[in-house]
Amino acid sequence: MAQFWTKLEQILEMRSPWFTLIGERLRDDRDRTLDYWRVEKADSAIILTQAQGQFLLPPPSYRPGIAQATLDFPGGRIPPHHPPEAAAREILMRELSLNPEQILDLTPLNDQGWPINSSFSNQRLFGFVAELEVSPEELSPDLLTYPGTETGIATLLKELTCLQCRAVLLEWLHR
Repeated sequence: MAQFWTKLEQILEMRSPWFTLIGERLRDDRDRTLDYWRVEKADSAIILTQAQGQFLLPPPSYRPGIAQATLDFPGGRIPPHHPPEAAAREILMRELSLNPEQILDLTPLNDQGWPINSSFSNQRLFGFVAELEVSPEELSPDLLTYPGTETGIATLLKELTCLQCRAVLLEWLHR
């Protein structure tokens, strides 16, 4: 069984609205002293959205970390002390321009959230599946659709670059 490490001192704490960077000096389970860096961030939610046998996705968004626009399912940060399901509903309304009554069902894929990168960050990912009631004429022309067929899912997996979005889709597929 793994032993806990001991925090000897905090080297740095840098706060921003998006994350907190923390540097710590730790003693590991083999009595070595290590400087370790980690990021504290708000948890996030990604929602696999379905309507009438189609997946609905917002238009690609620019991602500064990779300097390109990427295709993603609706998603975003969960404010502290905010229930993940409530945040997921707000994300759907914001990113797909939905009314609350258009969200027929919102099912969590996990209750505790999956750690994003457990050695570097405290952030967790909550995955959801949303069944929406929208007609084609109600949809923004900017939204992208993919058929919920085997071929449509294969195409979507080729075009999704976001690993978190791919993980939610694959988790849903294997249920």
